[in-house]
Amino acid sequence: METLTWITLAVIALVLVAWYLTYSAARLDRLHAKVEGAHAALDAQLVRRAESALELGACGLLDPASSLLLVDVASTSLDRTTERDDENGHPLRFGGFAGRESVESDLTDALNAALSAPSVADLRMRGGPMADELLGRISAAGLRVQLARRFHNQAVTEVQRVRRKRVVRAFRLAGNAAMPQTVEFDDELTFTS
Repeated sequence: METLTWITLAVIALVLVAWYLTYSAARLDRLHAKVEGAHAALDAQLVRRAESALELGACGLLDPASSLLLVDVASTSLDRTTERDDENGHPLRFGGFAGRESVESDLTDALNAALSAPSVADLRMRGGPMADELLGRISAAGLRVQLARRFHNQAVTEVQRVRRKRVVRAFRLAGNAAMPQTVEFDDELTFTS
């Protein structure tokens, strides 16, 4: 009877360990999917912000130097996409932007330079409702970029925390997935719409 008890306890322990490992692997997979979704959302918001900046630069209401600067930097931002693996379309550097951070910081700097307080007042005076609409789009796009980057970085931090656990490392529950990285760039717009 004693041998049967030990065998039963060993089987129960193995079942519990298997359940815990399965649960941990599924949780890690969900967190990786969350990072991928946040990555795609951030990418979409960056594209919207660049399109709004391009529209503002091309509207003809800004001075020529500011227009040229905005159009150039916004076009560069739209041209600079995250590199993708041809086979399955996933980012080559999971969770990273492959050097795109500097371009996005440059767009923020260009928007802040073009939309100083005097130029915004002049733009509103000369452009009327059209200027208000363009400035509202830029402001909203800037806020959405900040929120998307924050959500992305929170998701990445959670994945990194879970992947540092001993159980995850010992049983290689992350598989071959690359460690996601946070995205850091200047996204603080100084003007208010």
